Amino acid sequence: MIKKESKNVARLRRHARVRKTVSGNEVTPRLNVFRSNKEIYAQVIDDVKGITLVSSSSKVLKINGGNVEGAKAVGADIAKKCLSKKIKKVVFDRGGYLYHGRVEALAEAARDNGLEF
Repeated sequence: MIKKESKNVARLRRHARVRKTVSGNEVTPRLNVFRSNKEIYAQVIDDVKGITLVSSSSKVLKINGGNVEGAKAVGADIAKKCLSKKIKKVVFDRGGYLYHGRVEALAEAARDNGLEF
């Protein structure tokens, strides 16, 4: 009998596969998304230097990150912070999650507020 791998192990495998090709640099940093059951987090990372340039989360904003509206607020906030640091273009790293629901809402809100990816 074959044991089925957990959803998180499958997500981590997808994430590792994507990270082989997706990397951020000074010109186009990487917008990374992490999603838990209660919160949603976003970071803009320069992988060459290994530093986080900008970050935002539903926890910092003190909103409910477990729904689409919270994800939209985090996406708008991360875009505003990026534009204030003169970061206009990023590469999107969905962290192995499906581009659906909260991840999609965060991405679309970031695009609507001026980020390009």
